[in-house]
Amino acid sequence: MSETDKAGDLLAQIPPAGSKGMPPVHVWNPDFCGDIDMRIARDGSWFYMGTPIGRPAMVRLFSTIIRRDGDDYFLVTPVEKVGITVDDAPFVAVSVETTGQGEAQVLRFVTNVGDEVEAGGEHPLRVVLNAQTQEPSPYVHIRANLEALIHRNVFYQLVELAQPREIDGKAWLGVWSCGVFFPIGPLE
Repeated sequence: MSETDKAGDLLAQIPPAGSKGMPPVHVWNPDFCGDIDMRIARDGSWFYMGTPIGRPAMVRLFSTIIRRDGDDYFLVTPVEKVGITVDDAPFVAVSVETTGQGEAQVLRFVTNVGDEVEAGGEHPLRVVLNAQTQEPSPYVHIRANLEALIHRNVFYQLVELAQPREIDGKAWLGVWSCGVFFPIGPLE
């Protein structure tokens, strides 16, 4: 079966637009059908066979059936599972809306595919520092083992909201959301 046939079969199995909620990909356990030439770039762009997928509705549709098992990413339907390549995270948090202040503050993130989450216990923030450059890569948990890389401009907004706090004897800058303090960088 060609890659184009695999992608067409996969599309036919995706629940129709307007269906309530997200498909239950976490409970589907179909046979692995191999890898397809689909890649999600670090900036959130989706590619199929080296060509950008230019239809936002199609990207959104595919984004609803993505699953991460260990370090591998798959598109999953009730009857097939195909491997795809993800350069960093499958989504990018492209905006943040802030309500409240201090411990009562709520940070609501929107991704490039339209998912919305409020950072908190169920949707934590984390920041990974590059060991060589110390450049931060911030993430927010979106759903079921899937994260969004927080866009640089959005991260700058978080830095503007940051407050100092001591954690385990060390000074940190961080942000509050839904009553949870998320460290985003050490104060030195």
